[in-house]
Amino acid sequence: MRHVIALDVGGTGMKAALVGADGALLYEARRATGRERGPEAVVETILGFAADLRAHGIEHFGESAVAAGVAVPGIVDAGRGIALYAANLGWRDVPMRDLLGARLGGVPVALGHDVRTGGLAEGRLGAGRGADRFLFVPLGTGIAGAIGIAGAIEAGAHGYAGEIGHVVVRPDGPECGCGQRGCLETLASASAVSRAWAAASGDPDADAADCAKAVESGDPAAVRVWLDAVDALAAGLVTALTLLDPRTLIIGGGLAEAGETLFTPLRAAVEERVTFQKLPEIVPAALGDTAGCLGAGLLAWDLIAAAQPATEDRSATTHPADDDNDPPADEPLATEVSA
Repeated sequence: MRHVIALDVGGTGMKAALVGADGALLYEARRATGRERGPEAVVETILGFAADLRAHGIEHFGESAVAAGVAVPGIVDAGRGIALYAANLGWRDVPMRDLLGARLGGVPVALGHDVRTGGLAEGRLGAGRGADRFLFVPLGTGIAGAIGIAGAIEAGAHGYAGEIGHVVVRPDGPECGCGQRGCLETLASASAVSRAWAAASGDPDADAADCAKAVESGDPAAVRVWLDAVDALAAGLVTALTLLDPRTLIIGGGLAEAGETLFTPLRAAVEERVTFQKLPEIVPAALGDTAGCLGAGLLAWDLIAAAQPATEDRSATTHPADDDNDPPADEPLATEVSA
């Protein structure tokens, strides 16, 4: 059975799948990234995981994967296939595409930025499906964005497009790791809300999820912390929609798990700020933590589609699950969980 390897590498864990030409998840697996062992060990873990996935495909589906896609955090040169820098993983200038290609017997490999790759999946398969232009913004440890245009993600001239987390919304705000003050992610990321609520509640272990629960129970201090973050987020989003004019604004990440506790005040705050701009639909992400892995699979199938003759029908591989009558399988055929 024809399939590709999809890998989503995170700071602490990796998600992977073998993905069929119709978008079906034939096999899923998770493993620890093992960053405490150092960057070289992390790279070797990724290569070993990919090799095991290839072996599984040969054993269970009768053939090797025809391509692979991998999504990684940090700064990525997708064109050259190099993972330039990732603070969480400690690596610099890793030729990931070449290393994986060699380990996988020479199959083509696509490398993508984790947020942009997740945005690709949300655009084609998730909350942005059917939208010609969207902006995907996951609110996690930091904040980044993926700009979707006609089924593809805009990376920018140098691969830095979508870094909405470093839009300055309060010039006198907290110092950011990038060197500026008042960046959006210092005020409205899940980690920023966690810090603010830990300080306000006096509980050093309190986090953003705890703050959301306290908001739902009517705690006035929690409401102040939450609405301060929502106000900053709305300011950053209005800047983005003024520049990009997206049809759909997709919010994901840890904060989005608060549901309407986030979305009701956020929609109101954005609407209050717009003047001439067209208000986009603001919706929660649909794919959760599977977006990066699904997006990596799409990158791999796109490689295959690009290599096919122009006269050949590419419908099965360019957007493997865009047909409403043939969605991705809800249940994998097999799973692996490895600590």
